Amino acid sequence: MKPCNILIVEDHPFQQLYLQHLFSELGDFYLESACDGEEALDCLKRRDFDLVLTDLLMPGMDGVQFIQGLAALRSRPVLAIMSAASRRMLMGASLVASNLQVKVIGLISKPVNAVALRCLIDQLQGLRQIAQPLPLAGIDRQAILDALDNGELQAWFQPKKALVNARIVAAEALIRWVHPEYGVLLPGMFLPALISFDLEERLLWLVLEQAIEAQAQWRQQGYDIPVSINLPTHLLNRHDLPDRILEFVLRHEGIPGRICFELMECSVPDDISNFYAGACRLRIKGFGLSQDDFGKGYSSYMNLVSAPFTELKIDRSLVQGCNDNEELAQALTSIVGLGRQLGLTVVAEGVETAQELALLRKIDCTQVQGFLISHAVSPDQFQQLLSHDGPANMY
Repeated sequence: MKPCNILIVEDHPFQQLYLQHLFSELGDFYLESACDGEEALDCLKRRDFDLVLTDLLMPGMDGVQFIQGLAALRSRPVLAIMSAASRRMLMGASLVASNLQVKVIGLISKPVNAVALRCLIDQLQGLRQIAQPLPLAGIDRQAILDALDNGELQAWFQPKKALVNARIVAAEALIRWVHPEYGVLLPGMFLPALISFDLEERLLWLVLEQAIEAQAQWRQQGYDIPVSINLPTHLLNRHDLPDRILEFVLRHEGIPGRICFELMECSVPDDISNFYAGACRLRIKGFGLSQDDFGKGYSSYMNLVSAPFTELKIDRSLVQGCNDNEELAQALTSIVGLGRQLGLTVVAEGVETAQELALLRKIDCTQVQGFLISHAVSPDQFQQLLSHDGPANMY
C-alpha cells in the first residue's frame, strides 16, 4: 500500500515543523503544509490527499471557511480538526463538516501530541485497508436484490457491555456486505445505493430475520441477548409497519421484548405525528425503543420525554475525548442523569479508550459499546465472545 498523503493546515511555521516531525516518527507519509485555508484549497486542487489536518483559528480564511471550501471539491479527503479553542468549538466545526458530507476522523485539542496523531493514523489505515468502495453507478438494483437473496448481505453484531459487571448484555445488529470480489464492505459503501433504490424496508426484514436466528442460536447455548436494530424513521410513514413487524417476528418465533428498534435521524417522516404514532405502537406491541445518536443532529429533549423510549444512546461525538474535557464530561453527566431519571437504559457508543470507559463508569452510565469492547462480528464470533465473557450472562 502506498504511503498516505497528508496535508497540514497550520499558520504557525513552528507548529508546522512540529507536526511534520511527529508524523515522520509515526511512519512513512507524504507530508505537505499550508499556512491558511486558501493555500490548502490550492494544494487540494493540485494533488489528492488521504487526510487533511486543519487548525480552526487562522488569519484570513479560518478553519470553518476552509471546511466549507473543502466540501465543494470533487475529491474529499477525510478530515481531522485541531484547535486551542474549546471542545464545543471543535464539535461545532465537526458538525459543519459532517453535514456537508465530509468525514471527520478526529477532534484534537492543542497542544497536539504523538498519541493523538497515532490514533488518527490508525483510523486512516483502517479506512484504507477496507476494500475500495464500489462506484454508485456500478451498483444496480438487481445486484443489491441478488445480495439480499443470496446471503451476501449479513447482520453482524456489536456487543454492548454493562458497566456494573463488565458483561455482554445486549448487541446491535449492523449490516455488512460480504462481497465475493471486494470482501467485507461497510454500510457507507453500499447503503446510499440501497436507499436510492428504495430497498430499506427489504433490508429491515433481512436484518430482523437474521437477528432472530442469531438470538435463537445463542439461546440454545444458554445466552439470552437482546438485539437492537436500526429503523429509519421515514418508514413509519407506513401506518401498518408496527403490525407487520409484530406479525413477522412472531412468525419467525422471535420475542418482541428482546428486540429494540433504534430510531435513526438520517430520515424523517412526512408528518411528525407518524413518528410518535409509530413509536407508541411499537412499544404497545412490546418492542424496545431507543433514541439513537442523542447529542447529534436534531435529536432533542422533547423527543426524549415525549416518545415512549426504553433506551437512550449517546452519540460518539459526545463520548470521544470526554475524559480530557471538563465541559464534555459535565454534559455527559447531565445526559446520563436525565436518562436514568426517565427510567431509560443509557448506552454510550463509540467508546475507544480505557479513560473514556472509566469516566462513563464513574458517572453511572448503564452500557457501553465501541471499538474498545469489540467491532461488529458474525453471529458465531459473537457467541465466542459470550463464551469468553463467562457464565454471568447465562439465564
